[in-house]
Amino acid sequence: MNPIQTFWDIKLGEIKEVFEDNGYTTYVAKSSKAAASLVMDKILPKLKPSSISFGGSMTVVDSGLFDQVKKLKQVKVIDTYDSQPPLEERIERRRQALLTDVFITSANALTEEGELVNLDGTGNRVAAMAFGPRNVIVLVGRNKLCSDLDAAVSRIKEYAAPVNAMRLKRKTPCAVTGKCANCNSKDRICSVWSITEKSSPKGRIHVVMINEDLGF
Repeated sequence: MNPIQTFWDIKLGEIKEVFEDNGYTTYVAKSSKAAASLVMDKILPKLKPSSISFGGSMTVVDSGLFDQVKKLKQVKVIDTYDSQPPLEERIERRRQALLTDVFITSANALTEEGELVNLDGTGNRVAAMAFGPRNVIVLVGRNKLCSDLDAAVSRIKEYAAPVNAMRLKRKTPCAVTGKCANCNSKDRICSVWSITEKSSPKGRIHVVMINEDLGF
């Protein structure tokens, strides 16, 4: 028995109940691969989507879910991760993603009070989570669990944002110092905050909490 895994099994089971009380459809998966299988074998067959798209997420990619979804037949997949098309086309894909049946993404933080907390660059990810797609699926690793809203905001500003700026090779102060400077850089990735306290309508947002450390 792995005590760390067991601890998180208990913890995530408790948090699952809190999120369900807030109207989310909630699951716990033991690994990112198990989470991908859960989405492909249980959630998507139940939702029967005709169109699917994505919000930026290393967890979705690293779990293998992105590649699996792209292979689905008779489903229109809007690929918002493809960096090859011109900027205008990439923006249009993000706009069209707001009208899909299912939008798959992750969250920057979730709280023990049953909230999803996010900070976005252009706002397409948080816009879709709030309204537009018929259903949203959020894959989130255990490392993103925070005690409350203040802790979630601190996690995002002090860790997630600088690390993502480094990953994306952005020319921002935080990518150099590791600290938020509330900058005005043209490469800034922090523009739009969102706090989702409840899933509205009830059950629209499907949260898959994963018993692994994933993403930033």
